[in-house]
Amino acid sequence: MRRSGVLRLLALIFALVSTWIFFRSFISLNMKTIHLSRWLADLDTKKVEVARTKCGLSKPCPDNFFAFKISSGAANVVGPTMCFENLVIMSPVKNNVGRGLNFALVNGTTGVVLTQKCFDMYSGDVTLLVKFLKEIPEGTLVLVASYDDPGTKMNGEARKLLTNLGSSYAKHLGFRDSWVFLGARDLRDKSPFEQFLKNSPDTNKYEGWPELLELEGCVPQKVS
Repeated sequence: MRRSGVLRLLALIFALVSTWIFFRSFISLNMKTIHLSRWLADLDTKKVEVARTKCGLSKPCPDNFFAFKISSGAANVVGPTMCFENLVIMSPVKNNVGRGLNFALVNGTTGVVLTQKCFDMYSGDVTLLVKFLKEIPEGTLVLVASYDDPGTKMNGEARKLLTNLGSSYAKHLGFRDSWVFLGARDLRDKSPFEQFLKNSPDTNKYEGWPELLELEGCVPQKVS
């Protein structure tokens, strides 16, 4: 009888200990699940925040600034892309880019896209580009991206007009160079938004062309 009582007592203790271990493990697992769920929720929130950044910029622009991103063409294979305030203005997907120089004009006050055009700078008529540049309205933002060859037909008048928009490299633009630029009609100083790569066999990434250039940033809204 005593032995039976001892066995029953041991069985009861074992059951209590097993139950305690089970509940402790269950609660710990639930807490880990909760922490994991919160972590995943935070991660999803961060993804959403990144996705909401205009034009895919690394960080949002402050108030009264416009977000933009410009990519040059890659060799003569992939055309350029222009995005302004999360609106893709020109791209190969939209099928509105061309060999030479690609332009988008944007109202500097409202951010409204005025027009987009491309000019063949290998076999086209440069006087069409000159006429276009002369007719740009005051207060207009000018986005430019090269594709394939932006410089063969370039002349002194076109270079001067582009320089007056704030470009530091228009005077050097030549055969198959890569160039991205954002300037303005009434800009008094040189634009801080410009990248340029010279076509050179020693540094070209592609056979016969320099690498693709990408320019992004926040440009201040013009106060009317």
